[in-house]
Amino acid sequence: MWMHELTGRGKGPLYMELYWMLRRDMECGDIRPGERLPSKRELSARLGISVTTVEAAYGQLLAEGYLTARPGSGHYAAKVEYPAPAAQAEPELHERTPAGEQRPGESWLMDLASGTPRAELFPFPVLSRILRRMLSERGERLLQATDHSGAMELRQAIAHSLEEMRGIKVSPRQIVVGAGAEYLYGLIVQLLGRDKIYALEDPGYYKTALIYRKNGVACEYVEVDEKGMSVTGLRQSRARVAHVSPSHQFPGGGTMPFPRRTELLAWAMERPDRYLIEDDYDSEFRFSGRPVPALQSIDAEGRVIYVNTFSKTVAPALRIGYMALPQALLERFERELGFYACTVPATEQYMLSEFIQSGQFQRHVNRVRTYCRGVRDELVKAIEKSQMGPSCEILAKEAGLHFLLRFHTNLSDYEIRERAAEAGIRLLMVSDCRRGANGKGWDRTAVMSYAGIDPAQISEAVERLAASLHDG
Repeated sequence: MWMHELTGRGKGPLYMELYWMLRRDMECGDIRPGERLPSKRELSARLGISVTTVEAAYGQLLAEGYLTARPGSGHYAAKVEYPAPAAQAEPELHERTPAGEQRPGESWLMDLASGTPRAELFPFPVLSRILRRMLSERGERLLQATDHSGAMELRQAIAHSLEEMRGIKVSPRQIVVGAGAEYLYGLIVQLLGRDKIYALEDPGYYKTALIYRKNGVACEYVEVDEKGMSVTGLRQSRARVAHVSPSHQFPGGGTMPFPRRTELLAWAMERPDRYLIEDDYDSEFRFSGRPVPALQSIDAEGRVIYVNTFSKTVAPALRIGYMALPQALLERFERELGFYACTVPATEQYMLSEFIQSGQFQRHVNRVRTYCRGVRDELVKAIEKSQMGPSCEILAKEAGLHFLLRFHTNLSDYEIRERAAEAGIRLLMVSDCRRGANGKGWDRTAVMSYAGIDPAQISEAVERLAASLHDG
């Protein structure tokens, strides 16, 4: 057992990889019943991992009865009759949930991985006034079901906002409201068919692939460069649908230039069954120049399905997303999927529609943008002034709610993440977001999601991070 090494690329968090390693050794007899395991500190030193990781693995084995704990003595392998190895449901290594997915009970000095906006940014006073007025004025009408695509008032507000902010001209009928982007992706799969292969950005947001696969479609991963998804790579794939984030790619942070966008549209127009899904998840947050027009705004052939949510602009818990369908797909949607009921409560739809129509939504976005720009600037300044300033590089900081921090160090991505964790800093590395064999040039690069961090803790957090990486 002690000659094993952890890869850091298994499914789930690292402690689960250690859990499976120890469990296999017990099942095959390398660790005998009654044998004492190393102390948590000893094993963490042998494997080069944190004590917290060993503690979590031991805790899981204890909970399942594979270990026993003797106070003051340590952990011992339990006497267990194991089933045949073939019956073990060990997870596939390449399908792991990356470090960006927080585990219950975790506590951090600074979480730079989740990107969830701070609760203090939520417009409680404005929305509470709107809600009270709605309850008073609309009464029982709030209990009536809305159209299957969403309340027309909200769809009108979204259509108007899209034209004003993103340059997209669609009718309210083309807007479909649903409970978040994840639900809408499932509708898109049903709309386009499960026989098509989907091209996904690599590196990219890990959950997108999981959603598509759980909806029964095959995925291929196409390399991303500083301009977005490679059209050359897309042409080499078997994909008929490409999921792209042209305004602000995650995690690379790049904005797709106009020539690359026209190449993508040209690819889509080469066959009648090709489509582009435009994921515009945080396009509202651009800090230099004007917002880049959406890909759908230059789509003259109806090949782009635009998807966005209010998770970044209002709150993730609101669970309201929407898609703008091309006219031809709208007719198919009405014919084949019109039997579905809208998955967003009517009260929340009417509240959001008034929030948008009153102009309060745009003012709120402007306030959040100003706040996040200030947090970003403070974090960047602290990094540049720290002892790690000369040995790192800040990239892609002009748009969205994260930037990249590239470390010039001999440490591996895993070592950077683990040292940061021991210092109380939660990091997501770009390598955590890879799914295929691509990713050249992304090594030793962290995704610094700053929307949810406490500005008062920036100085201490950066000092801790710099100290943890000092001898690398």
